[in-house]
Amino acid sequence: MKSNTLLSLLSDRAVHSGESLAKTLGVSRTAVWKQLRKIMDEGVEIKTIRGQGYQLVTPLDLLDRGQVLAGLPGELLSGINLEVLPEVGSTNAEVAQRLSGAGGAIPVVIADCQTAGRGRRGRNWASPKGQNLYLSMGLTLQGGFAALEGLSLVLGVAVARALEAMGAEGVGLKWPNDLFADGRKFAGILVEIQGELQEGVVQVIAGIGINVHMTRAEEVDQPWISLAERWPDIAWARNALAANVIREILGTVDTFERQGFAAFRSAWQERDIFCGQELVSRGGEVAGTGAGIDDGGNYLLKTDAGVVPVRAGDISLRVQP
Repeated sequence: MKSNTLLSLLSDRAVHSGESLAKTLGVSRTAVWKQLRKIMDEGVEIKTIRGQGYQLVTPLDLLDRGQVLAGLPGELLSGINLEVLPEVGSTNAEVAQRLSGAGGAIPVVIADCQTAGRGRRGRNWASPKGQNLYLSMGLTLQGGFAALEGLSLVLGVAVARALEAMGAEGVGLKWPNDLFADGRKFAGILVEIQGELQEGVVQVIAGIGINVHMTRAEEVDQPWISLAERWPDIAWARNALAANVIREILGTVDTFERQGFAAFRSAWQERDIFCGQELVSRGGEVAGTGAGIDDGGNYLLKTDAGVVPVRAGDISLRVQP
């Protein structure tokens, strides 16, 4: 018995007896109870009403492959191979396994939770069940490694636009690959090169993690926020969000291949949360005032010695204390 099947029966928020649930699922009442306990241990609140049954308290936002596909334009459907999984180690790793056998279609993996989600520099990415969006796509780009210049920033613009299309205002971008709102992080992007360069073609995996409904994350060591907390008036649905992100990324990457990073520089800078702030590069090597990005996507610091580019890689920026 899958937990999502049981949750679907409870999703109307009505009271369901253990007997009726067991009959519908074709299992014993004991099996229903064990599954309910497992679901509750994962953070879903279910009320036990003596003599009546069970009632779901936590609002549900279940992932559904059909609903994600229904949110995409018809012309995109034949070009992607979408998998929606209940649990994975990492969606990026799942896409890596599928790239070689994709047959020309773009592999896309969405998971309800990750057990080994990663951010930049190998940091863990909090990935609780049923609360956020964990999505990875395998992209093939022409032009070799030079064509990747600024790609993570371009993907940030794409995700910001997908959210703005759903009503979010005030989405900020933090160089090089995070999305912020009110000074707190709610999404991150991890781009990984896959395999070796072949005849001017390079394959990358773009992983996107977005906090959608998350309310607790004790292991996160920086200020964070979720979409539902920042924009509570928007009815955030993970299937619709996933479809918007997929659609926006595919359109954005197409333009990026044809026009390069220059086509997105101003769009990124409009959302730059560092612009005009006093900053210091990681390790304290360079300090200055945030001055946007150059044509290659390097971040610019205005210092006493002039404008200094901070290049991508293991360098990040922090507001000076």
